[in-house]
Amino acid sequence: MRLVWQLIAVAAVAFIGMQGAMAVEGNPWLTLVIGVATAVASVFAYRWVVRRTEHREVTEAARPGAVSAVVRGTLLGIALFGLVIVNIAILGGYQVAGLGSVPAAVGLVGFMAAAAVTEEVMFRGVLFRVIEGWTGTWIALVGTGALFGLVHLVNPNATLWGAIAIAIEAGGMLAAAYIATRSLWLPIGLHFGWNIAGSAIFSTEVSGSGTPQGLLDATMSGHILVTGGEFGPEGSLYAVVFCSLGTAAFLWLAHRRGHIVPFPRRGTRSDAVGTTLPR
Repeated sequence: MRLVWQLIAVAAVAFIGMQGAMAVEGNPWLTLVIGVATAVASVFAYRWVVRRTEHREVTEAARPGAVSAVVRGTLLGIALFGLVIVNIAILGGYQVAGLGSVPAAVGLVGFMAAAAVTEEVMFRGVLFRVIEGWTGTWIALVGTGALFGLVHLVNPNATLWGAIAIAIEAGGMLAAAYIATRSLWLPIGLHFGWNIAGSAIFSTEVSGSGTPQGLLDATMSGHILVTGGEFGPEGSLYAVVFCSLGTAAFLWLAHRRGHIVPFPRRGTRSDAVGTTLPR
């Protein structure tokens, strides 16, 4: 039941935050405030519910080193998405007509902060971590990655290929970043950086959920495998390839650090750092 209670706690914060963002739609500064508040509240809710249900220190969301890890992850996420856009632009698939809107970009930062943190807490903090304890790293990695892709099928312009791409690039890389660090902060930063690059900076379609107006006034055109089509650059082969390389790098680091959890032996369960404990 710990998985259920943990998901309920974080999902409740995400739902309340979403309702608040919808209530102030059109006001970017209030959207920023509500988005950041939702992100912070989801972490506090996660810490609280994990302590209550697992009776331990929540080391994966510890405060020491949190800011530096989030900053590093954010910069890496922006750089990765920028690399995708540069390659699409070289083939003529991304064109900039001029400058967009700074206030709109500010609101997007708040919205994406809430989305990145709540999704990472739910998918990596709760689902991946708990399932890994039951099945080991590899099954949890594939299973939660596939689920992460599937939930994006509800977006208005979602496609099956887009969901598969998200499962590979985001579900894989973000989980691998968690495995390598055994902390939520780096994947949170990666997710946030990737999202604000796609929305607040480059103004592209985001996971099939719409094309926001960010800092740049831009359009995309070309073959779906290059641009991602209506799903956005996350459906581009460039995104799949670059993020898959990131996944491989994080998993290599996780292996070096001994963070890969083998399939638990019968009668034991695995903890978050790859050892086994009596039930």
